[in-house]
Amino acid sequence: MLGKHVGSMSGTTSNKALPSNGGGMPRMETRATTQGKLAGVDVMGEATYQAELVSNGSWIGECPNSGIIMTADGVATFRANGCGNMTEAGGVEFRGCVIFETAAPSLSSLNGKAHMYTWDVDAEGNAQCEIWEPK
Repeated sequence: MLGKHVGSMSGTTSNKALPSNGGGMPRMETRATTQGKLAGVDVMGEATYQAELVSNGSWIGECPNSGIIMTADGVATFRANGCGNMTEAGGVEFRGCVIFETAAPSLSSLNGKAHMYTWDVDAEGNAQCEIWEPK
């Protein structure tokens, strides 16, 4: 269940095709640059995600500890997993879980929780992320 809304970030993405994992299904790498507010403070983010199309037509994606959040008093790293589906307009919508790790005082409330996220990208690569803590 969703609890308190703890952040919103928006930005741009770029994609590159990756070799399949042997099953013949397409794989993509996405690089995202974002900015917004997280835990009430201004942040900038950089992340690299990978996603693989599965036989039911959805995408299974992960950011294996390759996300960075920067704020005035330090940094946080994050890892995320999610499931995504293409939109009729040519974008993609992912829903999943993100876990942060930080020593930055302003972001310390994010530690030790599995947050839920929405990650929506339009056909032009414009992204919007919303994050909630668990209830």
